[in-house]
Amino acid sequence: MKKHPIALQMWSLRDAMLKDFAGTVAAVAQMGYDGVELAGYGNLDAAGAAAALKTAGLRASSLHTAMARLRGELPQVIDEAGLFATRHIICPYLPATDFSSPEACERIGGELNAIGARLRAAGLRLSYHNHAAEFAPPVGGRAAFDWFLDASEPRNLGAELDIYWAHVAGKNPVDFMREQGRRITLLHLKDEKELGLGPVDFDAVFRAIDSADGIEWLIVEQEHYTTTPLEGARACLEQLRRWGRA
Repeated sequence: MKKHPIALQMWSLRDAMLKDFAGTVAAVAQMGYDGVELAGYGNLDAAGAAAALKTAGLRASSLHTAMARLRGELPQVIDEAGLFATRHIICPYLPATDFSSPEACERIGGELNAIGARLRAAGLRLSYHNHAAEFAPPVGGRAAFDWFLDASEPRNLGAELDIYWAHVAGKNPVDFMREQGRRITLLHLKDEKELGLGPVDFDAVFRAIDSADGIEWLIVEQEHYTTTPLEGARACLEQLRRWGRA
């Protein structure tokens, strides 16, 4: 069994983060998470958020960065990665209109490849985070994700696989992990609610993780809750401990 550092995607605590970023990351640290994946900086700027993480004793696994910023503010994104001492930049979402045809998929793959090349020159790595639409419905007989990954170089574009959204789309996340191999360095652990309360087959996922070579972080994300978001984040980490993964 391999052990990986565990981060919390801060989108899981988005409302609390907007009110009190520093207090929220302190609470995450007290739960026992190793780090966080950032999706904005709540009520702080980048420098303030970096200082809050340092005070809390948390690392930044990665930065979710909107495509508009990757297109128009890449030097600032590179500077922010330096502030947080992370090498992982994630494009978190694209509208389905960006991959409505094979040609559209190849265009977006080429654009991500070019952005990834610029980030790689700065010592950083670009990955793309999926939702369901990147897998289904198929585009020209293939998943859109396959199209634009094939239109880019592995050294310039990786995959941050969200196992739950792959499952929702009917794509076995374990199959995708085997297909993409070392292209996956970050993995979103997500279920319908708290981990273990939804349809994802985590036994199979963890077997695939144990046989993979390139995964650096396991990242918990939660969007729907049976309790408060903070308690949900705590419950997810406790479940990972019961499974021997944290």
